Amino acid sequence: MNIAEISIKKKVITWTITVVLLYVGYNAYMGLPRLEDPEFAIKDAVVITPYPGASAAEVEKEVTEQIEKAAQELGQLKRVESYSSRGMSVVKVKIKDNYTMDMLPQVWDELRRKVNDYQKYLPPGAGPSVVNDDFGDVYGVYLALTGDGYSMAELKKVAELLKRELTVVQDVKKVKFMGVQQEVVYVEMSRVKMTNLGITRQEIFDALQAKNLPADGGRIKVGTEFMAVVPTGVFESPEDFGELLISSKGGRLVYLKDVATVVRDYQDPPKAILRVDGRPALGIAISTIIGGNAVVMGEGVDKRIRELIPQIPLGVNLEVISLQSDTVTEATNGFVINLLEAVVIVVVILLIFMGLKSGLIIGFILLLTIAATFTVMGFYQITLERISLGALIIALGMLVDNAIVIVDGMKVRIEKGMDGIVAAKEVVSQNAIPLLGATAVAVLAFASIGGMQNQTGEYCRSLYYVILISLSLSWLTALTTTPLITYQMMKPPKSGDGGAEKDPYAGKFYQGYVKGLKAAIQYRWVTIGVAAGLFVAAMIGFGFLDQMFFPSSSRPQFMIECQWREGIHIRETEKGVERMEEYLLGVDGVTQVASAIGAGHPRFLLTYTVPIDAESQYAVLLVSVDDYDLIDNIQLEIQADLDEMFPDVTVNLKKFNLGPGEGGKIQLRINGPDRQVLRQLADEAVRVIRENGGAKAIRTEWGDEVKVIRPILREDVARRLGIDRPQVADAIATNFEGMQAGLYREGIELIPIVTRAPELERMSMEDLRALQIYSPVAQQNVPMSQLVSGLETITEDSRVSRYHRRSMIKIHCDARSGLNSVVLNRIKPKIEQALGVDVGAYLGKEFGPGDDPFAKYNATTIPIAYDDIIPLADRPGYFIAWSGEAEDSADASKQLAGSIPIYFGMMILVVIFLFNAFRQPLIIWLTVPLSIIGVTVGLAIFKQPFGFMALLGLMSLAGMLIKNAIVLIDQIDSNIKSGMDRYQSVIESGVSRMRPVSMAALTT
Repeated sequence: MNIAEISIKKKVITWTITVVLLYVGYNAYMGLPRLEDPEFAIKDAVVITPYPGASAAEVEKEVTEQIEKAAQELGQLKRVESYSSRGMSVVKVKIKDNYTMDMLPQVWDELRRKVNDYQKYLPPGAGPSVVNDDFGDVYGVYLALTGDGYSMAELKKVAELLKRELTVVQDVKKVKFMGVQQEVVYVEMSRVKMTNLGITRQEIFDALQAKNLPADGGRIKVGTEFMAVVPTGVFESPEDFGELLISSKGGRLVYLKDVATVVRDYQDPPKAILRVDGRPALGIAISTIIGGNAVVMGEGVDKRIRELIPQIPLGVNLEVISLQSDTVTEATNGFVINLLEAVVIVVVILLIFMGLKSGLIIGFILLLTIAATFTVMGFYQITLERISLGALIIALGMLVDNAIVIVDGMKVRIEKGMDGIVAAKEVVSQNAIPLLGATAVAVLAFASIGGMQNQTGEYCRSLYYVILISLSLSWLTALTTTPLITYQMMKPPKSGDGGAEKDPYAGKFYQGYVKGLKAAIQYRWVTIGVAAGLFVAAMIGFGFLDQMFFPSSSRPQFMIECQWREGIHIRETEKGVERMEEYLLGVDGVTQVASAIGAGHPRFLLTYTVPIDAESQYAVLLVSVDDYDLIDNIQLEIQADLDEMFPDVTVNLKKFNLGPGEGGKIQLRINGPDRQVLRQLADEAVRVIRENGGAKAIRTEWGDEVKVIRPILREDVARRLGIDRPQVADAIATNFEGMQAGLYREGIELIPIVTRAPELERMSMEDLRALQIYSPVAQQNVPMSQLVSGLETITEDSRVSRYHRRSMIKIHCDARSGLNSVVLNRIKPKIEQALGVDVGAYLGKEFGPGDDPFAKYNATTIPIAYDDIIPLADRPGYFIAWSGEAEDSADASKQLAGSIPIYFGMMILVVIFLFNAFRQPLIIWLTVPLSIIGVTVGLAIFKQPFGFMALLGLMSLAGMLIKNAIVLIDQIDSNIKSGMDRYQSVIESGVSRMRPVSMAALTT
């Protein structure tokens, strides 16, 4: 007995397994982890090292260089990229693609050890270095606390309450805040009063630092008890500061309130600001544990917040900026709708062409296969997200193939009068192995994606897993449950109906196909010529299709990244953002604007990249709309309006994309030893981009040079007075920006105590000359005017960057409209020609006097990858490299190209093993390239680019082609072996296979 016969004769067992699978599959579906995007490892860590007072150039040479050396000792390193700015070193460490999410914690521990080993090489005043490796955390719940009339401190107390309560909700990993304004106790010291009373800054510092430190008085035995001793004198409130007694060197005691004003306020300027709909806000971001269910977490958070409402002050509002659980629910609901639509489509199409019973059988088998797929996905905890849901939708059309073959074969035989069990046994015996081989080939068509080791591969890996599971199960259900249901629902015609003599292929439709097939064979050279001509035309046309990596997301939200001039005060940036918010909230369809100033938003979406070099000049606005389709209608107008409103600001409106990627979609790196030359080359590249049009948000990562004030120190005078450069710098910093002198402890809060001058004494540069500095030699304060001969203003780089420890300036831009690949293809040859690319060195060719190297270079397909550097002819040591979307796409293609031959070879071997011959596989594989005809025509007609997602569709199409061809060739071979003429066997097999193939194509 074969498997079909067993399934029919043991129908109780078969039906029991079927019902159990439907039940378990439903429960598995309800319990599957859910996310918006697939989890993929963010293989980046950032090493942040402060170096207060140092210029960008000093930071680069003295700090960044050492940290880069430490990073390069990692054997797992792919590349190191650094950004040095005044007082801060940021080194971005990227790990090789083959290290998985589970392996990364150990890699980051090793990086920490390497960085710690190099701390001894840092200059005095630098460090300690901090390794930040939590870029992979996605904060699927992103809320904002607002409240008219409430201070930021009051909002923070509410936020702390929510953090404490929400951290214990199921699947919550971490809760972090965004836009918190640090409370500060400012001690504003009047230099006039200090001079009159003979008090120095250092004496105030010493008193403040000692006052609020915990002091251990030990313990005393009193009777039978051993009691702790705690002296009084701790600050109980900011008002107590004024009563602090300052002891001068002359022995005089002075109250702090006599020389300073104590003010409790917020840090000025703030590090980062969050605004929602034009109001100050405090962000609360909540991340999900790895493998967690975003829907369960979102619902749990929502439930707990509702329970906490009585504890939240009236007037404090929680507004949703991003809620992943809603997006995931919408996506899964969309899948259910797609599934139901697919079943209805299958039933309707098969009802028309095969009859009601066939349609109902195959529709039921489709549901059963999906349920079994969910069962296996639940066992392996495969997450329901954008790609796995997409894989199920792709698989829906392919899942019915096997069932259609079995149902159609049994239907034809039963209609001829054959017994149902015999029909099932014969059909399954004939088709089981060919269908298994065809299914294996269809799965292998996607295996190259599963084998990719980069972020793109990780992002799309669930596609392969789901295809593997679902197609394998479709083969199993086709051989077991399908024959049973078909046997029970389809009965042979009653005697006298003429069923045995009835020809199922006698209809006009089939006969028309037979005539066409015979004509194609008779005029075979014409047929082959037409096919070859169409193929050549399609290949030529394919070269004219636009290219795209990943498409845009259907998220009803877009972002606007803004870069003001370097060195701008954050409050000035905030004023500009206020104008933008007012404009955006007046646009029809815009429902919310959430602005982050001085920093990026938390990673609320896996494909959103948090900028690591954001400072006071940076802002990003998240704009929510009531309908995703509205974005395409308003984005060009908004971009143009904001460009006109803010001509000195780089504004970049961007839709969210699927798949990994960061920065501008078009990026150019220029490497070389001299920073001035790099700036000149970058300016030339920017000029070419602007002149050619079509690009927006053209910017360099270095930005413009910034102004720096340099007090010219009288070294001889300062030395005689015992004053050195750090003392002068501290005095200036204390007067204008303020310097921390201690901490005030209030509950769990540690509030910095910052000393600075009153506002009237820090309003202009003239106040600098009037500063007082204590001279240990003169034993008194001396004015700054004695130590500084004058002031000069110079310019310096606000930020410098390196790539693999080589100086690098990176240019970013995006297409104003349309595809980035179109703009890149237009500007790439012009930029390379303007910069003087050494074509001969790059292509490895020599050109004669009359040759035009660039004509040949531009006609050559040049691969773009992160290690593909192009030298410049007239500047030895300088080279360029293209990155951004082109680099990501090239890297993905390179990975795919490396694995496709392996799985392509396995597909060929499967077909060879099936037929134990070479001719049949050759016939089958000769049909596969012809699929490009329909691909080119379809994309051209609908004006769609060929991107990574289109590639998945092409691979799916190739798998289906091979699958159909295998079953057809197997039928032809079977007919020939039974003694049928070869010509007739081709005609008969083509007719018998036409309905299943047509049904599979239509249902797909």
